[in-house]
Amino acid sequence: MIPTTLTSAGRTSSRVTSSSVSFVSRGFRGRRDTEGDLTRVPPGQHVTEDFPVLSAGPTPHTPLDEWTFSIVNGDERETWTWDEFRALPSETVTVDIHCVTRWSKLDTTWEGVSIDTLLEQVEHEAAYVLAFCDGGYTTNLPLEDVSDGKAWVAFAYDGEPLDPEHGGPARLLVPHLYFWKSAKWVRGLMLRDTDEPGFWETYGYHSYGDPWREQRYAGD
Repeated sequence: MIPTTLTSAGRTSSRVTSSSVSFVSRGFRGRRDTEGDLTRVPPGQHVTEDFPVLSAGPTPHTPLDEWTFSIVNGDERETWTWDEFRALPSETVTVDIHCVTRWSKLDTTWEGVSIDTLLEQVEHEAAYVLAFCDGGYTTNLPLEDVSDGKAWVAFAYDGEPLDPEHGGPARLLVPHLYFWKSAKWVRGLMLRDTDEPGFWETYGYHSYGDPWREQRYAGD
């Protein structure tokens, strides 16, 4: 569900890197929020006012004059520079986000370009996408989960340019799935006929990641 009330959110962070945790962690032990709207908090989650940072390596810092975003369909590639990307129509959305490590953050406000806008530039019959990012990170998604107004390439959070630790200059935003599917430092989407596991999925995370069905890990 995507609420539409605009609010501001606080911004603090704590960093967890691969040097201090294993790739697959059963997450933080928390309780569900007992004061907020429980219809917006999936099972096993607790609400936080912070914006925790989790990553599996160093944070990339790609200069904007070197940044591009591409839609790859076989041998065909549609590419935008940063200036071309920012010239595309953008949307401001307020959504709840849910991390696999059991925190949820409500009413987060983002600005980004709808994936629908980008896919309009490419003729295809793909059923899946594989997002690829700086740092070698990838994640897989069904095409229907990034189309029809469900996903964006976000470049701003809470009215400010997206910080690198939160995936800037641009990250995927797919708020109805666990937040690892909203890939940080995204640089493109590869269109595919078949599903292919991404980075975290090969380390045991669920292929789909529905927070309402608690699809955290393979077999959930």
